[in-house]
Amino acid sequence: MLVPYSWFQILWYFYIYGFLGWCSEVAFAAVAHGKFVNRGFVNGPICSIYGFGVMSVLLVLGPLKSSFWLLFGGSVLFTSAIEYLTGWVLEKVFHDKWWDYSKRPLNIKGYVCLEFSVLWGLACVFVVDVFQPLVAKVVDLIPKKLGWALLGTFSVLWITDNIITAMEIRKLPKKLRALQAIEDSLTAISDEIGEEIYIRASDVKDRSMEVYTDAKEKASISTS
Repeated sequence: MLVPYSWFQILWYFYIYGFLGWCSEVAFAAVAHGKFVNRGFVNGPICSIYGFGVMSVLLVLGPLKSSFWLLFGGSVLFTSAIEYLTGWVLEKVFHDKWWDYSKRPLNIKGYVCLEFSVLWGLACVFVVDVFQPLVAKVVDLIPKKLGWALLGTFSVLWITDNIITAMEIRKLPKKLRALQAIEDSLTAISDEIGEEIYIRASDVKDRSMEVYTDAKEKASISTS
């Protein structure tokens, strides 16, 4: 079997990692900008690039998991290629950069940089070696009938969300009220989840700063 996963597993992994990727982007934006920002391409709480990216890593680099350095090196190169291609395509379509590493050292046209490529490499090693086995066990526990029903619902919403986004990009009129209702619902869900992530990420940031400040004050007292 060339592909080591069933369609049931592939779809669940895609949505799980797409959602977790969206959560991580929202948390990062909350810490960096101090506010909730929907970092997804569509209205719903899914970052498809994470879903496709992690699935590609699992399929292409999974066989290298027996060697840390091969897996790490392959992950750095593979994720850098994905990030560069995605950034280039998005800029061509929207005439704007969705991320810009131009001010970071050792970057290539602002699409990729060594710092984040190394971080992506380490993240992929963690996912393949540590996190994915846990996700696989959870997915295997999902009853097939219920799992397929949920996947069908997720897929209809995801496809509809992408259609709505494409219509917005091309400025096509949304004549169907059902499409507008779905868009509003997905946006509301994203906002609700995102606000909760923002609050928690901000709390963690504030507590970390308090701990750092207290430790700094104690260190200055002990040395005086």
